[in-house]
Amino acid sequence: ADAGRICEARRLFDEMPERNAVSWNSMIAGLIRNEDLEEARRVFDAMPEKNAVSWNAIISGYAVNCRMEEASVLFEKMEDRNVITWTSMIAGYCRRGEVDEGFLLFQRMPERNVVSWTAMIGGFTWNGLFEEALLLFIAMKKNSEIRPNGETFISLAYACAGLRFPCLGKQLHAQLIFNGIECDVYDGRLSRSLVHMYCSFAKAGYLFNSLPEKDAIAWTAMISGNVQNEHFVEAACLFSEMCAHGVIPLNATYSTLLGAAGALANFDMGRQLHCMLMKTQYIFDVILDNSLISMYAKCGVIDDAYRIFSKMVYRDLVSWNSMIMGYSHHGLAKEALMVFEGMLKSGTHQNSVTLLGILSACSHAGFVSQGLELFNSMSDVYAIQPSLEHYICIINLLGRAGKVKEAEEFVLGLPFKPDHVIWGTLLGVCGLSGTNNEIASRAAKRLLELDPCNAPAHVVLCNIYVANGQLSEEKKLRKEMALKGVRKFPGCSWIIINGTFHVFLSGDKLNPQAAKI
Repeated sequence: ADAGRICEARRLFDEMPERNAVSWNSMIAGLIRNEDLEEARRVFDAMPEKNAVSWNAIISGYAVNCRMEEASVLFEKMEDRNVITWTSMIAGYCRRGEVDEGFLLFQRMPERNVVSWTAMIGGFTWNGLFEEALLLFIAMKKNSEIRPNGETFISLAYACAGLRFPCLGKQLHAQLIFNGIECDVYDGRLSRSLVHMYCSFAKAGYLFNSLPEKDAIAWTAMISGNVQNEHFVEAACLFSEMCAHGVIPLNATYSTLLGAAGALANFDMGRQLHCMLMKTQYIFDVILDNSLISMYAKCGVIDDAYRIFSKMVYRDLVSWNSMIMGYSHHGLAKEALMVFEGMLKSGTHQNSVTLLGILSACSHAGFVSQGLELFNSMSDVYAIQPSLEHYICIINLLGRAGKVKEAEEFVLGLPFKPDHVIWGTLLGVCGLSGTNNEIASRAAKRLLELDPCNAPAHVVLCNIYVANGQLSEEKKLRKEMALKGVRKFPGCSWIIINGTFHVFLSGDKLNPQAAKI
């Protein structure tokens, strides 16, 4: 069974003249390991006398495969539950994303060991509840004599990385040293988790260089950390070094670097990575395809993005959203709506990002009635509550169509108190035409009440005062700007020529070819 030869194992089991509990349990566990859960259940049901090991094996099998309904039924039937039973159920609920259900079971546990605590801490971490994971660890330290193990620290390292609190991360590392746990145990996963944590703090170089052996996961964690901290050049250099050391990149390595290429709109880098993938990877998974779609869309090559999308055998929610957002950012509203229709026909359930992409596309194309219809049907038809981004899209939709008055009425009728982002968006769609000066003035004043140092609001008010001949008011506001130290940051753009970035700022005269530019 351990060698994957489950048919031979089953034949030997059937030929046994006499079976005991160990025989039955070994057969059940072997079937589960070989992913034949249905047959494992049949063997379990046929077992004449079941013990705790039998119950735990089948319950764990269901939990690992996220089949918590069947696991729960068996859990309730089991009379002598032990800590393994409870822990398997907790881990299963957390794996399926039902963390609240898992935590309720954790609180009901009659006794807990380090595995139980670690399962719950890990459940919080892997579901993005980083603060809860750390608070539970503190409770573990206060309320029990149980010492954390390496698995506990792996989960906590990812939790500290998620919160991006360097101080907490250093305290965690100190706890690890205090407990005498070596970083190179646990198959190197502990070291890699620390590298990932310090990468999120942009302080992983020393720890990474001190690793005795760097595998593909360690390299990928380091590259990912640099990308997250927008150190794109360093990430590219690390990738080159990784290849020079003969380490074969993972799909996750390529996905991370494709994300960096998209963020920089570096088409050359993205295309080179795609070529490397085509030469070295025979099978593309959905995550790689999604990364390629996003990269090509952000680099302005939307046709190549759609070519990859159209050839995908399987598309998940991210695939559809990436293509819709790509078309939206290129102002191709009809194409975005076409992909959205295909998504609905495929049976894929849309989320808030999907509708945000469609609303953005309608905004760029001036499809006011379609955008408003979609927005008004979000709650009733799609069961999605509008977020701040959706409200901003509607303000842009109305403003770009010249309906600035309607945009202001929409802001005043919001179900929550508008913040500086909402007022800033309204101010942005006002323009400087005489008909919108009053609305722009009101929006700018409300914005300055919430964000007194907002540079665009000051500039817009100054321009309005000048347009209306209120020069004394304009002079007074300019003096206030100087006292507050308010400066409008210049616009920035860049172009890549022969692998070199050339950055340009608005009004920049430092470039030797500034006159020609």
